[in-house]
Amino acid sequence: MSEVDLDAFLDTHGQLAEAVAGLNEEQAKWKPAPQIWSVQEVASHLVDHSFVISFRIRDILAGTAARLPAFDQDAWVSGQRSNEGRLSDILDAFHAILEYNALLIGRLSEEELEKTGVNFKGESVSIKAIIRGFIRHVQGHLGQIERIRQAAALALEKA
Repeated sequence: MSEVDLDAFLDTHGQLAEAVAGLNEEQAKWKPAPQIWSVQEVASHLVDHSFVISFRIRDILAGTAARLPAFDQDAWVSGQRSNEGRLSDILDAFHAILEYNALLIGRLSEEELEKTGVNFKGESVSIKAIIRGFIRHVQGHLGQIERIRQAAALALEKA
């Protein structure tokens, strides 16, 4: 597993928990505009993304020839009414999925990590690339969370 950083993969939960630490419910659910996600919705999206990569990895390992699925992230977030839930439940789910996937990833050989599937764009993608992409994806959303936090602090302070 030399080219898969399992610690970085698992650490995404700690980073997400740190990014949302100290937010009250109003701050977690605050939205700068109806079509823009709240901090809680971003966290919920990361759970959704975890489900999707879980499926993609398992589909590749199963040798399925079908294209790996895409998903409409905005429809998933709005369809599940993420802001009506609790941020703590979202964090718990994210942690549980990461831990379960890490158990699988830790069992994979280099050869298995190199297995590929065809993504929704028609590109060949390996399990390694999916894992690396997930870590990068989380990093991008941590920046988004920080920007929303700052905007919420200003808006709620003025209110």
